[in-house]
Amino acid sequence: MALTMAALQPQIGQASTNADDEVFRKELVAMIPSLRSFARGFCGSREMADDMAQDTMMRAWAARDSYLNGTNFRAWLYRILRNNYYSAYRKNSRMVAWDPEVGERLLVTSASQEWGLHLADVKAGLAKLPLEQREVLIMVTAGDMSYEEAAEVVGCAIGTVKSRVSRGRAALLSFIEGTSDAARKSKG
Repeated sequence: MALTMAALQPQIGQASTNADDEVFRKELVAMIPSLRSFARGFCGSREMADDMAQDTMMRAWAARDSYLNGTNFRAWLYRILRNNYYSAYRKNSRMVAWDPEVGERLLVTSASQEWGLHLADVKAGLAKLPLEQREVLIMVTAGDMSYEEAAEVVGCAIGTVKSRVSRGRAALLSFIEGTSDAARKSKG
């Protein structure tokens, strides 16, 4: 990409009639080779250096009203280029190359709506269980109670609690799989 004032024209709009702008433009054009070589020292890449030099020229033109006549024009341009380079460097240091294989592993998530459907099935199945089976099944599975503790709370033998939990699990599984009469009626 050739760096000339023609590249600045889209930013300038119409040709300036102001004499100060014309002097500034001439000084800026005269600095192109110097800006490019200074940028190459920073970047190491010719293409990136040309882009940085052109961006510096654009920024300098946009900020031409802040330039104080009689000060070191070259130092002012180099400072703009240097600040622009360090800003780009900081920004690029936060970027990483996209690895499609890693992305596939990171972006794959299980379908979350299925858990809601399963939970709704469990809730509906629990509601269909007889109260004796439901309460001990909840105590032992969700409440993390032992059979002995559940038997003590309900006031029956441990064998009765085990039997109720077993029958409740089987009925719940049958409902969730859709093989029970209650499941067919509620889903049909």
